[in-house]
Amino acid sequence: MRAAVTALELSHFRSHKRARLALDGRPVAIHGPNGAGKTNLIEAVSLLSPGRGMRRAGAEEIARRPERLGWKVWAEIEAEGAPHEIETRAEAGQSRSVQIDGKTVPQVALARVLRVLWLVPSMDRLWIEAAEGRRRFLDRAVLSFDPGHAESVLDYEKAMRERNRLLKDGVRDAHWYGALEGRMAQAGAAIASARRAAIERLMAAQDETETAFPTADLALAYPDDTPEEAEALRAGFAAMRARDMAAGRTLIGPHRADLDALWRAKGVAARDASTGEQKALLISLILANARALAAQGGAPPVLLLDEVAAHLDTRRRAALYDEICALGLQAFMTGTEPGLFDALDDRAQRIEVTETAGVSQIRNET
Repeated sequence: MRAAVTALELSHFRSHKRARLALDGRPVAIHGPNGAGKTNLIEAVSLLSPGRGMRRAGAEEIARRPERLGWKVWAEIEAEGAPHEIETRAEAGQSRSVQIDGKTVPQVALARVLRVLWLVPSMDRLWIEAAEGRRRFLDRAVLSFDPGHAESVLDYEKAMRERNRLLKDGVRDAHWYGALEGRMAQAGAAIASARRAAIERLMAAQDETETAFPTADLALAYPDDTPEEAEALRAGFAAMRARDMAAGRTLIGPHRADLDALWRAKGVAARDASTGEQKALLISLILANARALAAQGGAPPVLLLDEVAAHLDTRRRAALYDEICALGLQAFMTGTEPGLFDALDDRAQRIEVTETAGVSQIRNET
């Protein structure tokens, strides 16, 4: 199976007033000076998946300045043997909309068409910062295996927002809480089950392959005693109402989960590893995700690796490129110097991005 973006068009997207890329499915090496618009290109690709993209930007933040006319991303993709067209856009002052093959769809539908994973420099501190970032990282992996995970997360978060509103308003009538907690419990159990299944797949994919990147033992953890079965979770929400009301928010549930990682060979927790080791663990998990998808017969994900080459030594950089090519992945990679991608030779499509008078310019080199 193959998954690839074969054409990409941008209109008034960040620094790109107009841009079009014709892509052939090979890895894409994008180089150019800082600030030229390299990351903007791969951010556009990240919006071919559900959510706010790799920068978690609101629709109004993306529109090119000074025009602020709204923006559009259009792409042709090939996924599991079928071609599709995706268009996502936001007019000035409006929220983002999505079309697949000419039909307007909710964002979550994108997960059933194309799987997109990314590593960006802001994730270099993933293991030592708040749990929220690790949950997002895990849920992106879960979504690649189970597109229905997006609906479960949305159902849970919507019900939890309504419950939190009741808590803040001091509502004590149990009937108001019962239905919401039932919805949260059903969705929460599905979320926990999907996360554990994804962790098992990631670890199995690491165990079955020799790689230049470290193997991690992964575990799902909670700061409180959160049950994962639906009925137990429902009972837990009911029992916590008084504490939750005092806090003004829901204190147990899958929204409190964390991802723990241990560098297996060294027996060192990821948070205690060096910066380079933490980056290597992240790359290892991304590659394991791709291998696991390939092993189950699905299309591999499209990878977005922003400035990843600059943080790897020559040996690991070559190893990363070799694994990407061996897995048949389309990976979009950015770097300031073309030499960072020398080990790819002709296995990659190369694009140079420059900036003139505040407008990004694109040149296809191969």
